[in-house]
Amino acid sequence: MKEKRLYLRNEEEKFEGTAYARQVVRDIRFSTDARDFGYIAENIPCQDACPVYTNIPGYIRCIFENRNGRSYELNRMVNILPGVLGRICSRPCEARCRHGESDLGEPVKICHLKRAAADHKHAGHRISENLFAPSGKTVAVIGSGPSGLGAAHDLAALGHKVALYESMPRPGGMLMYGIPEFRLPRDLLMLEISNILRLGVDLHSGVAAGRDISLKDLLKKYDAVVLTTGTLSPNDLGIPGESLPGVLSGLDFMMRVNQGETPDVGERVAIIGDGFTAMDCARTCMRFGAREVTVNIRKTEEFMPVDEHEIFEAKFEKVKIIGLVNSVRILGKDRVEGIVFERNRLEFSRTGAGRDTVPIGNSEFEVPCDTVIAAIGQNPATDFNDVKFKLDGHRIFTKNGTHATSVKNLFAAGDCNTGASTVIASIAQGRGCAHEVDALFAGRKRKTMLVRFEPAEQTDRQRAWDFIPPVPMPAADRSERLADYRNEVEQGFTPEQALEESKRCYLCYLKYEINVDRCIYCFACIDVAPRDCIKMIHDVAIKPSGAYGDFMQTRDWTDVRAIAIDNKRCIRCGKCYEVCPTQCIHIIKTELIEQDLEA
Repeated sequence: MKEKRLYLRNEEEKFEGTAYARQVVRDIRFSTDARDFGYIAENIPCQDACPVYTNIPGYIRCIFENRNGRSYELNRMVNILPGVLGRICSRPCEARCRHGESDLGEPVKICHLKRAAADHKHAGHRISENLFAPSGKTVAVIGSGPSGLGAAHDLAALGHKVALYESMPRPGGMLMYGIPEFRLPRDLLMLEISNILRLGVDLHSGVAAGRDISLKDLLKKYDAVVLTTGTLSPNDLGIPGESLPGVLSGLDFMMRVNQGETPDVGERVAIIGDGFTAMDCARTCMRFGAREVTVNIRKTEEFMPVDEHEIFEAKFEKVKIIGLVNSVRILGKDRVEGIVFERNRLEFSRTGAGRDTVPIGNSEFEVPCDTVIAAIGQNPATDFNDVKFKLDGHRIFTKNGTHATSVKNLFAAGDCNTGASTVIASIAQGRGCAHEVDALFAGRKRKTMLVRFEPAEQTDRQRAWDFIPPVPMPAADRSERLADYRNEVEQGFTPEQALEESKRCYLCYLKYEINVDRCIYCFACIDVAPRDCIKMIHDVAIKPSGAYGDFMQTRDWTDVRAIAIDNKRCIRCGKCYEVCPTQCIHIIKTELIEQDLEA
């Protein structure tokens, strides 16, 4: 009879089905060695690419095991908004996924699987938190966007009393007012924000620092103040005619729409810009009855900072992308009537860092339009009148890579400090700032990052799973998505689709090692390996950071010091483990985790 395993805590397991139940404590180790952090960065590239270091192989494996609640919590303990990010994350992890290497296929749909765990967790799922005792300290967080929510969550969990100030009627910042509802349903957003507020965070909505309450008063009232005010000052085009009625900034347009307005954009709309806001504006205009919407970009599609999926969806909705153009002037008397562009060409930059656009002489052409939307980025709004702090250009200056501003007990995090970035990067900024404030209060760091090692069993991955094609995201058809601005386009994976996609993960957190003391150099593992991942080596390079570098291979048997598994090449098929006659291959689950420090 097969033993039934009941999961208790990370370090314990209990087996039933025998004559008696027995508890086994696994040999779990922790490390702060630079070589181990280097191993994580090299061999679990998806986690290393995530600004908050989400345990991606761990949560995908939980989906495979039908443990969606545990998968959701693995996400939530670091990125705080799994259901939201499962829809609108910029997906830096997928660009680094090893399944996307040239001979392996396409990346795993990591972001869609994050959403699947949020969608399919049990209705009675219990949110878990590791809470510290109340500290008696108070913090005001100004701005409730992703960075402010990240700071408020962690500060509250660390035991501090948090007041969250938001100038708009509802919390969420650009999540609420900058992203269209067809990409991010508002009931889901409010649910995940409520999971943060329930920690005792006091929300003061409709209250703007510098307008309704002075920053000086906040600094007197609270032990610390954290600015997470984002970037709310749109950049100008700097061309004639941009003051005409019918010329809008992308941010103002999206904020009006998300407050319930239905702007009359006419039949022809010209969008200027190549980012997510530009694409959101274009797709929104299609839903408001525009017949022709163009996104006009200075370079070409491959240089756009949005992912291919976003470009595909916009084109599916009949948005046109016009490359290698630059706006010159806007035409009209009492309102926009058209826009003049000139054509560009690309040249290699003198620094070799990319491509530069160069205007082509005598190439101007006119495009008739009813509305022009400039989505060319924003700058931080930093004028609080009563308190002056040092700036770094348009951004709030912070000291030596910290979040501390030039004013005592005033901190800054997110886009107001870094410039416009992504949602996941902003959450990382807010959480990092929270821990910096906590260390100030406590007089020491109370959390740190560690590498956790746990013995693992042979993987049940099947070699055939390497050849499963990516599961396509189900989506509403064009007529349904354009019928109502609120209709969500992406429908989410079914449980069966999520299971199929989860099989594609290589489980890179499993580390295959050869015990050189037991290895007999029989070559069986090398013969059976489907990739060049097991190597004869004579040395290992050491990087300046102290982390291990590349294996130094040799084909001279007299120079072989060890047979080693290159986990950067390994696809965790387990063939080497199965054929080893001496059982000298061991599997170690290797995870980067956040750990509480003892007092």
